[in-house]
Formats: sequence, structure tokens, C-alpha cells
Amino acid sequence: MTPKRSKAERTRQFIIETTAGIFNTKGYAGTSLNDLTEATGLTKGSIYGNFENKEEVALAAFDYNLSRIKQGIQQRMDLAATYREKLQVYGDVYRELFRNPIVVGGCPILNTAIEADDTNNLLKDRASKAILYWKKNIIDLIRAGIATGEFREDSEPERTALSIIALIEGGIMIAQATNTPMYLDKVLKTVDMLIGQLEKRVP
Repeated sequence: MTPKRSKAERTRQFIIETTAGIFNTKGYAGTSLNDLTEATGLTKGSIYGNFENKEEVALAAFDYNLSRIKQGIQQRMDLAATYREKLQVYGDVYRELFRNPIVVGGCPILNTAIEADDTNNLLKDRASKAILYWKKNIIDLIRAGIATGEFREDSEPERTALSIIALIEGGIMIAQATNTPMYLDKVLKTVDMLIGQLEKRVP
């Protein structure tokens, strides 16, 4: 049974969920306190009574957006029968994320990494950790596939993981910049090819 949240916890969660799309769309620098008060209907004092500053709200919003994506990926992975299918979940989820966002504003990792690169070390660190977490998960799936004999023993898990992440995030960036979703589809075909190359060839 889930413990009942206090009023303060419910208010804090309301602020996070209500502002998550704003931060992901406008970025940290582009989001004003007025944006937060208008979206939530709360006063400045109420918001800062639950968070130390705007940066703390932005960090919590990033975590919330990322958790939504992780949840969508995990639900798909639980249904996948093979390690190839599990790896292909990433492309499938991010393709849908671009067209029918489960979080407003698109990929929070891409958005935050680009904006925070030279402006906010805490947000940059959050994006960095998200990428490393993603890389580790892909490496673990590839190694598990090697262990079960589904993937080739000479597969290079880290190189493949970094390539998959770079292709997906780069594809999203190109598709967003040009407003051409088809470009992401083309890039994701390369991701599928890369995953296919991991499989053992039947003589």
C-alpha cells in the first residue's frame, strides 16, 4: 500500500509535474518565475516554500521527465522476447517520443545537454549521468545477449552503445531542426542495422 503523501509533498509534486513541460520546452534560462506561477496558479512564496530556487525546480523537472521516458522504455522491454528486440525498444520509444511526446518538449537529455553545456553545471551533470546510465543499460543488454549466444562474442558493447545513443539523439536533433520527422526514421534504420550486426550469423 502506497503511503499517503502530506500536503507539502503533494504540492511539491504538483509543481514538478506542472512545470516539467515548460522547462523541457523553454529551457532553464528561458523559463521565468512568472511562467511557473502562471502555470501552477501558485504564488512565488508558495513555489519557493517548496523549492530553494528555480534551479532546484528545474532539476526536479528533469528527473520527472526522464522518469517518464524510462518507464515507457521499461514497459516495452518487459514485453520483448529477445535481446535484439530489447535493444530496438530504444529506437521505437524515441520515434514515438518525437511524434507523440509522452513528455512535452521532446527528449529532456538532448534539450538539457545542449542548453546546459556552458551555462549550468548541475543540469549538465544530470544530463551526463542520464547518458551514462543509458550507455550502461545498452552495454548490459549486449553482454547478456553475448552470454546467451544471441550476439557475437566479438561484439563491442561500449562502441555499439555510444553509437546507438549518438544516432538516436543526433537523429532527433536533425529532425527537430529541420522539422522533418522522416530524417529520424532514416537514422533509426541505421540503428536497426547496427543492432542486426550484433547477431550471430547462421552458416
